[in-house]
Amino acid sequence: MSTRVARGSVTGGAGTARRGGCVCCGMGGEGARVRDVGAGGCLLALLGAAAAPVAWAPRAAVSVDGGFEGHARDLSVLYVDLPLVVLGGALLPLGVWVLGLRWVRRPWVVALAAVAALGLGVWGLTEWWSPRRPP
Repeated sequence: MSTRVARGSVTGGAGTARRGGCVCCGMGGEGARVRDVGAGGCLLALLGAAAAPVAWAPRAAVSVDGGFEGHARDLSVLYVDLPLVVLGGALLPLGVWVLGLRWVRRPWVVALAAVAALGLGVWGLTEWWSPRRPP
C-alpha cells in the first residue's frame, strides 16, 4: 500500500498541510499569500480609480459649469472623459502590479512601482489633457 504525498506538503500524525501553514487546516500558507496579493492589487486599483478623477476634476470644472454665462459648456467631459479617466486610473496601477509580480515577486517593491506609475500617470493626465477653451 503506497500513500501519495502532495508536493510541498508536510505530513503530520493527524493529517497534511501546506508548508508554512497550520497543520489542522492549512491556513496561513500559500492560500493566504495569494489572497493578500490579490487584495493588494484591488486596493491599488481602487486608489487609482479615486486619485485620477480627483486630479482631473478641477480642470474639467470649466467645461461643466460653462465659464462666463455658460457659453463654453461641454458636458461630454462627464460621459466621455470621466469614464476614461477612472478606467485608466484603475488599470494603470493594476497592470503594473500584475506585470511586476510576474517579474519581481516581491509585493512591496511592486506596490511602490505601481504607486509611482499611478503618480506618473496622473501627472501625464494633468499635463496632456486640457479642457476646450472658447476662442
